[in-house]
Amino acid sequence: MENLDEVDRKILRILERDAKTVAKSIADQLGMTKTPVYERIKRLESDGFIKNYKAVLDTSKIEPSITVFSFVSLDAQKGSLMDDFLDNIALFNEVTECYVVGGEFDFLLKVTVKNLDAYYDFAKMRIATLPNIGAVKSAFVLNEAKNSQHFPLL
Repeated sequence: MENLDEVDRKILRILERDAKTVAKSIADQLGMTKTPVYERIKRLESDGFIKNYKAVLDTSKIEPSITVFSFVSLDAQKGSLMDDFLDNIALFNEVTECYVVGGEFDFLLKVTVKNLDAYYDFAKMRIATLPNIGAVKSAFVLNEAKNSQHFPLL
């Protein structure tokens, strides 16, 4: 993997703040011309430093919902059983993020649903029915105090 130089990092910081920033604007901010900035962006994309571009939605304007963090432990932590769990989770639209974690639990899921009843149905009918589930504990988000996609190590 190629190392990032300081110009690459500056480009990534700008695009991280606003992915719609055009190469001309980035070039102006960096005191460069458009063509080398455009070529760097294309290289950052092709080398996988930029995975994709996303819109950050104000979900409260779209539809009322709740966010729940579900801590899941498996009865057995064999590699194939963990892979099976991850394959199943990938099929659940309600799960917006999934992390394999160490400690008391094996996985941390970020789940978004319409309301508590919908979460109960999800937990009971989808998660709890998966094979090898040991325990599920839930933490309900009361207020989103900070939600940043910012990568602080840039």
